[in-house]
Formats: sequence, structure tokens, C-alpha cells
Amino acid sequence: MNADLSLYLVTDAGAAMSAGRTVLETVRLAVAGGVTAVQVRDKHADARALLELVVAVGRSVPPEVAVIVNDRVDVYLAARREWPAIAGVHVGQGDLPVEHVRALVGPDAVVGITASSEDELRVAASSPARVDYVGIGVVRATATKPDAPTPLGVDGIVQRAAGCPIPAVAIGGITVADVAALRAGGVAGIAVASAIAGSADPTEAAARLLMAGAAA
Repeated sequence: MNADLSLYLVTDAGAAMSAGRTVLETVRLAVAGGVTAVQVRDKHADARALLELVVAVGRSVPPEVAVIVNDRVDVYLAARREWPAIAGVHVGQGDLPVEHVRALVGPDAVVGITASSEDELRVAASSPARVDYVGIGVVRATATKPDAPTPLGVDGIVQRAAGCPIPAVAIGGITVADVAALRAGGVAGIAVASAIAGSADPTEAAARLLMAGAAA
């Protein structure tokens, strides 16, 4: 896997809009504060709008910042034709099986999967397709993902990450106060949405999260 997932922004159009910004403006500000990867996620956008956003995000960030498409393998493939640096895709348990995803995107793409239960983590780890990272959550309940599983807390995330051979990214209601314990517990990264997108200053919010992780 060729992506730094240590501070991973998941875009949230609603939170950005509430704060008076576009998703693209939020991404640029967050990257200035130290975000290392961006997952473009918009469950309500049609394919063309999502494609345009993915390409715009790809063009607006430095090459070392991984841009990952949520769910839509088709959008990822189309975006790569316009901007080859788009890094990969992240899928959930209800999306295409990861073996099919890997076959479609090829060996060079980053492929991540949400896998929070012990069974889901076991399946991801044993997949014949290469899974580059798992997203484990949620730390606590969050309005960003109302259908999220039962919160695991920091200790629950760390325990499940420790039992999985694949790099793990923690997600779901994470605050600055959680970051040091999560990183010290061995997670490869911290994924946040509203903590950055909904903040008054995304650059400062990202910098505080990054600093908390460095202190672990």
C-alpha cells in the first residue's frame, strides 16, 4: 500500500455547507493543516457530480496526499482516466465484494474496506484479494453515519485492530482527546469527517489532530 493514512479526512458536504464552505475548500484547508489522505464520500451525489468532485479534489491536493473514492468503483475508474493519481477506493460491507473490487481496479490501487466486527475483520484478512487497510468503527455514535454499528470505544477499536494483520484506520466520532490512545494502540490512522469539515477552521482542526497523533 502506497498511502499515508495517518490523518484521513472523509468529506462531508453537509458539514462543510453548514460551516459556509464547499467540499473542495474544506479539503484544501484541511490538507494545509496536515491531512494525509482524503476519501471523497457523498451518498447523495449522482455519478457525474461525484466524478467531477473526485477529479477536482485530486487536482487540488499535493501528489503525496492519497485521494480515495467511497463505494463507487465506476467513478474511481472514470476519475483515473482524467487524473491518474487518484489512489483507490473504499468499500463497505454492502458494496461489491472486495475480490471483485480488486479485479476491477487492478494491483496498483489502494483498496480499503469497512470491517468492524470480528467476523468482518477475519474475512478481510483472509481474502485472496489484497486488502490494503480496514476501517474499524465506530469509536462513538456520530450523526455523519446514522447506520453505523454499535460504538466500540477507544479500547474496543484498539483491541480489534491488534487482532487484525491488516493496517487499521479508526473512524466514528473521534475527538482530539481520543487520538493519542488510538495511535499508541497501534492503529495506522485516524479518519474524521465533521471534526474537520464542520469546524470553524479546518486547517487548525487538522493540525490539532495531527499533533495529538504525533504525541502518542
